[in-house]
Amino acid sequence: MEHFTPSTDPVLNSVAWSAAVALLPLITFFVLLAVVKTRAHVAGAFALLAALLVGIIAFQMPAGLALLSATQGGVFGAFPVLWIVVMAVWLYQVTVLSGRFEDLRRVFDVIGKGDVRLQAVLIAFCFGGLLEALAGFGAPVAITATMLLALGLPPLRAAAAVLVANTAPVAFGAMAIPITTAAGLTGLHATDIASVVGRQAPLLATIVPLILLFILDGRKGLKDCWPAALVIGFSFAIAQHLCSNYFSYELTDIVASLAGLGAAVLFFRVWTPKGSSAARERLGVAAEEATKEVITSGRGSHRATTTRPARTSAPAAVSISDAASDRLTPTRTWLALFPYFLVIVVFGIAKLWKVGVDIPAFLASTDIKIPWPILHDALVDASGKPVSSTVYSFQWLSTPGTLLLITGLIVAVVYSKYDDGGRYRVTVMGAVKEIGRTIVRMRWAGLTIITVLALAYVMNFSGQTVSIGTWLAGTGTFFAFLSPVLGWIGTAVTGSDTSANALFAKLQQTAGMKAGIDPNLLVAGNTSGGVVGKLISPQNLAIAASAVNLEGKESLILRKVVGWSVALLLVLCTLSYLQSTPVLSWMLP
Repeated sequence: MEHFTPSTDPVLNSVAWSAAVALLPLITFFVLLAVVKTRAHVAGAFALLAALLVGIIAFQMPAGLALLSATQGGVFGAFPVLWIVVMAVWLYQVTVLSGRFEDLRRVFDVIGKGDVRLQAVLIAFCFGGLLEALAGFGAPVAITATMLLALGLPPLRAAAAVLVANTAPVAFGAMAIPITTAAGLTGLHATDIASVVGRQAPLLATIVPLILLFILDGRKGLKDCWPAALVIGFSFAIAQHLCSNYFSYELTDIVASLAGLGAAVLFFRVWTPKGSSAARERLGVAAEEATKEVITSGRGSHRATTTRPARTSAPAAVSISDAASDRLTPTRTWLALFPYFLVIVVFGIAKLWKVGVDIPAFLASTDIKIPWPILHDALVDASGKPVSSTVYSFQWLSTPGTLLLITGLIVAVVYSKYDDGGRYRVTVMGAVKEIGRTIVRMRWAGLTIITVLALAYVMNFSGQTVSIGTWLAGTGTFFAFLSPVLGWIGTAVTGSDTSANALFAKLQQTAGMKAGIDPNLLVAGNTSGGVVGKLISPQNLAIAASAVNLEGKESLILRKVVGWSVALLLVLCTLSYLQSTPVLSWMLP
C-alpha cells in the first residue's frame, strides 16, 4: 500500500474549497437527522459513506486506507466507547433489579426538598459533573439520564437536560485529560492552559443550572427555583476557577461538583422552593404512591409509571410498593447511594492512588498497543513518520467501562447479601444476565456510535477535519472569536473534547503565534468550545436516546438542544475575542 500524507488544500489547491467539501459528511448527517428525520444509525451510515467518497475522490486518499480508517474508528467506537455506555446503563439496571432505585429516588426527594426540578439539577449537574471528572466518555450522560427517567421525568426533557448539564465540567473531565492532551501536543504548560479555561468555563457553570430549569419546566421553573440554581451554579463556578488556578487542575471537577452539592444542601436549610406540587403535575410526574405499581410479565417485572414506557426487565417480581411505604432508614439510604459512592471510590483509586502502588501507572501498563494493520505504516506525516493516532489502544482493564463492570459486580454481591428478607431481591447471576439484555436493547444506539466514530476517523485521517480548521485559522486576529468554533466542530464530530484538542491544539497554537494572540488563550478557547459541541455530538445523542428509551428519536433530542449549543458557543466566542483585546484581557493570568 502506498504512503499517504493528508493535505489541507487538495480541492483546487484552495483551503476554502477543500473545507467546504470536507463539511459535506457533517451536513449529510445533520440534515438526515434533523430534517429528513431518519434514525441515527441510518444517518450515520450515509454520513460515513459521504466521508469515504470525499476522502477518496476529493482528498485523494487511497480507497483501502479510507476503509481501514473506518474500521479503526468502528472498533474504537465498539471498545471502549460503547463498552463504557453499556456498562453505565447496566449499573443502573442492577439498582433497578434490586428495587433500591426507588429508595434513591426518595433520597434525592429529601435532598431536593421534594422538588423534582431541583432533584434533576442536582443529579444532572452536580452528580453528572462528578462522574465526568472520574469517567467521562459518555458515562455521565448514560447514568444521569437513567436516573432522571427514574424520577418520572418525561424522556425528552430528561435527555435534553443531561446533555446540557454535561457541558461545564467537560473541559476538566476524566481528570482533565483534554487539557493534558493539549499541553502534550503543543509544549505549552498544562497549568497555563487550565488557568485560562478556569476563566472561561465557570461562566457556563453559572448559567447552566438556570438553563436546566428552563428545559425542565419553562419560565415557571425559573421563577420558582432560580435562587437555588444560582447558588448551585455560582458555587460550582467559583470552585472550578479556584481549583484550576490555585490548587490542582486535574481535580477541578471533583472539587467543583462537591462544592455545588454542598452549597445546595446548606441553602435548602434556609430556603424552600415554590410550586413543587404544581410542577409535578405539569411534568406528568405521578405522586410517589402512584408510581410503584409492578407489572409482572413473562420475562420479569416492569415498573410502570404514567410518564414513560416500562422497559426494565428483571428475573423475578420485586415488591416495590411495600418498601416504598416503609420509613427510609439510614441503612436503606446508604445502600441506595452505595453504587454511586462506589463509582467515586473505584474511579478515584484507578485515577489517583499512588501510595505504595501506583495504580494509574499499573492500569496503564495493561493497555495493549496495536498498530492498525497496513494503515499505521501507510499513513505518514509531512516528515514521513507514521502518525501516532493509527495505533489502537486496547484498554481492557483501564477503560472506564471495565471499572464500571467491577463496580456493578461488587454492587450485585452487596445487594445479594443485604436483601432485607427478600424485599430487595437480586442475584449476581441475575445481574450478569442483565448485561446481555442491555446489549440487545442498545443495539441500534451501538450501531450509531460505531458508524459515527468510523466517520470521525475517516475525516481525521484523510485531512478533512484539519482542512476545516486551517480554513478557520486563516482569519487573522478575528480568529480569537472563531477559536472556540474549532473545538465545537471537533467535539461534535468525535464526541470527545480530548479528541478535539488532539486535532486542533497545535493548529490553535500556530495560528496564535502568527496572529499575535496568546496561544494559551486559543488552546483554552478550543477546549472550552468543545464542551458545548458535545451537546450535538451524534455519539452523545445516541447515548442519551438509548438511556431514556428514545432509540431512533435522536432528531427530536437534537432539535431540543441545538439552539442551546449554538447560543453557548456564541457566548464563548465573544468571551474569547474580548479576552484577546484590552476589554477583557485583565481576566487572563
